[in-house]
Amino acid sequence: MAEGPPVNDVCCVCHGSFNIPFQANCSHWFCGSCIILVWDHGSALQPCKCPLCRRQITLLVPAEASQQERHDPEVARIVGRIEQYNRMFGRRANSLFQRMQDLPFLLRRLMRELMDPQRSLPLVIKAQVYFAMIVGFIYIVSPVDIIPEALLGILGLLDDLIIAFVCFLHVATIYRSVLVHRHGGA
Repeated sequence: MAEGPPVNDVCCVCHGSFNIPFQANCSHWFCGSCIILVWDHGSALQPCKCPLCRRQITLLVPAEASQQERHDPEVARIVGRIEQYNRMFGRRANSLFQRMQDLPFLLRRLMRELMDPQRSLPLVIKAQVYFAMIVGFIYIVSPVDIIPEALLGILGLLDDLIIAFVCFLHVATIYRSVLVHRHGGA
């Protein structure tokens, strides 16, 4: 499945068809040149905010088509600016709230990448992801609990939910570092 913006959608900045599309960590799509304009018209020292949902954009990921057209000088210039943006803002320490907001975006992309045989995550990253998920699963299905369900009933499920949440956050953080490295340069 090709990764890109929805077929009948348009860029919310220029209201035209997507030209060199990028997806923000809030899951909205923009033309590369449009999101660079939004950033240029704001503070150069702070990440710009999504024109649709007003969340801080701390990571921009190119569509596959944008990566394939990199030989074009205009595309290379825009991708270079986006990589600069990702280097500046992608490595920042995010708040727990920001990480929770980024969870759907990161987990959806990670699952697509894990299921697609054409893509390859480094083996170490795959091992960390699988290990975190297996350990979380084992804890959830094991009878050993921090808060036992037998004594506290439904409230006892709270520790299982917390462990699952922490595992998802950990996996998303690992994958975010891969995306920042891949699309922000070394």
